[in-house]
Amino acid sequence: MLTYKAVYQFVDAGVHAYVVDFPGAITCGADLPEVRRLLASALRDLAELCLERGELLPVPNPSQSDPDADLEEPLYLRLRASTSVEVLPSGVVVA
Repeated sequence: MLTYKAVYQFVDAGVHAYVVDFPGAITCGADLPEVRRLLASALRDLAELCLERGELLPVPNPSQSDPDADLEEPLYLRLRASTSVEVLPSGVVVA
């Protein structure tokens, strides 16, 4: 399990959020519960994409912070290996 840091900023229209040390994990929403759910989903999706591409996940930096944050909290990423098998038709090439 990796522990990243979620940053929240409360604005007039709702809440903006991002993961400090995982570029691209960003979202916004009407309230904190919604944004927490959306940010967790964005982090999971980006992590899966990195792994599918053979890229390393960004290393969490617990000392990294945002001075403009209204709230910071840990965001836990737990990935499981899959044992599923995908059968492709003959002649299909996967890049």
